Amino acid sequence: MKRLFLAVCALCMLGANAQDADKSLVMASTTSTEQSGLFAHLLPAFKRASGIEVRVVALGTGQALDMGRRGDADIVFVHDPAAEEKFVAEGHGLARRAVMYNDFVLIGPQGNPAGLQGRDAAAALAKLASSPGIFVSRGDKSGTHAAEMRLWKAAGIEAPADKSARRAMDYRECGCGMGPALNMAAGVDGHLLSDRGTWLAFKNRAKLAVLLEGDPRLLNPYGVIVVSAARHPHVKAALAQQFSDWLVSPAGQASVAAYKIAGEQLFFPNANKP
Repeated sequence: MKRLFLAVCALCMLGANAQDADKSLVMASTTSTEQSGLFAHLLPAFKRASGIEVRVVALGTGQALDMGRRGDADIVFVHDPAAEEKFVAEGHGLARRAVMYNDFVLIGPQGNPAGLQGRDAAAALAKLASSPGIFVSRGDKSGTHAAEMRLWKAAGIEAPADKSARRAMDYRECGCGMGPALNMAAGVDGHLLSDRGTWLAFKNRAKLAVLLEGDPRLLNPYGVIVVSAARHPHVKAALAQQFSDWLVSPAGQASVAAYKIAGEQLFFPNANKP
């Protein structure tokens, strides 16, 4: 009888553990949201509200969407609207929902040796291409990398990694996240494009500073997409939907707005907006 009682207890414990495991989901997201410290602020608030644990895999946006395509994530939270809409159109996820935005900033040496002026990011890159110095690119198919490539194209340079497309600049692709790219630029007094959130959270600035900001093309919107259970039946779509719903709810949007560093807000909620 005692053995039977112990066996029943063990089964109950296994069932409880299985239920606990079911209360977690995997989110593929960007290095900028992770390294800015946003998730350390946001996810505990969601867990308190729902009991659901969100496990983050921080990658470039392209890699995060690839995780969703394989069904290796339950939800994606990224910042490349064109790539996100393509992901949805291909049937890999449900509708994209806007969550928040911040902006990109052009970082470089404090002395501004290239003499960048104004707010035109494409004109600034065109000037950098013919100036001696180093430009550090994420080179990782992330949302930041995609934004950088759009700006180079606007500057009339289709492939900045091709030496024939530039006259003086040393262009270096690190194939890394935003934090390591910033560290690399700090080590060589280089230029790079960064999201403002990671820049504000970055401690190893050395002699780097914001040289250009305010161009409307530097807007950086983030969206969330639940991975399709029709395409990948094993994904935890119900839990992912709860997280998506919370992010765009008044409570989730207030939590996004409340995240600040040294009194400066890093992300701005914009749920239900394109």
